Amino acid sequence: MTERELDAAGVTDPALREAYRHCRQLNARHGRTYFLATRLLPVERRPAVHALYGFARWADDIVDALGTGADTARRDAELAALERELEQGLRDGESAEPVVRALADTARRYGIDHAHFADFMAAMRSDLVVTDYADYAALRRYMHGSAAVIGLQMLPVLGTVTDRETAAPHAAALGVAFQLTNFLRDVGEDLDRGRVYLPADLLAAHGVDRERLRWSRDTGRRDPRITSALRAFERLTRGVYRQAVPGLAMLEPVSRPCIRTAFVLYGGILDAVAEDGYAVLHRRSVVRRRRRAVVAADGLARVAAARLRARSAAAREPGGVPLTGAGPVGPRMVEEVA
Repeated sequence: MTERELDAAGVTDPALREAYRHCRQLNARHGRTYFLATRLLPVERRPAVHALYGFARWADDIVDALGTGADTARRDAELAALERELEQGLRDGESAEPVVRALADTARRYGIDHAHFADFMAAMRSDLVVTDYADYAALRRYMHGSAAVIGLQMLPVLGTVTDRETAAPHAAALGVAFQLTNFLRDVGEDLDRGRVYLPADLLAAHGVDRERLRWSRDTGRRDPRITSALRAFERLTRGVYRQAVPGLAMLEPVSRPCIRTAFVLYGGILDAVAEDGYAVLHRRSVVRRRRRAVVAADGLARVAAARLRARSAAAREPGGVPLTGAGPVGPRMVEEVA
């Protein structure tokens, strides 16, 4: 469906089309939940989401270059080179790097504030040297650049029925909620990278520190104190999801099924962690296939309803043109999302 997406988005330049295709491949390969939720967006908006995700994925991969022999200095140099390429791309609209070229085009088309990209790169650089966080306030400062700005970048693409400033705090909260969910799911993997994203004061309140986490990871043994700390972090994360909820109704109707689906699926990761006994130091918890299928079916039904409402509204307007839909809706797409 790539060509249809690019045609609908009005991307005609061959090199730019190839750049967007590359971003879509990154999204499909690395962001399964995110990519599949994106399938519920109107086709003309999907390339922009792929570009935003592709760039974030690329930068994150530089930071997390494990097993490649890349030391901190080399990764810092690669991030600096990427940042220079980004600045030029946003300024000139051109770049030899496909991901940057697609991102620059998306930023121009949707009027995305360039400061969001600068804040994101600052957070990526901090990941090279900061390996833990004293408290939640410190973690939130980091997540402004690593997560909140992702929600803010997405907002112009999704569109709103309110002014953007009203929706912005909720979009930022959703980005943070998604990242907190990843932090909980990936505690063990992050520990192997030398990082602990769970705030030190939260861990200490339950009698846990980095050494205790390392012991559990290395031995495969459980500790009720660790479980208690992880449960507290889950509660904290669910609170951020609640902050994001009002923003769902502020999005344009055609965008709501996509974001609601991502909201439910990411929240389902928290459910899976709890059902798995908070064993995140020993294995990754995943949302069951059947649950994903149910959520996908609901999302597709909402897409169909949104398309019907858009067509009805267009028909009532003299010379009205229906909005482009999310594409074919059927059992195959449910299987793909599941």
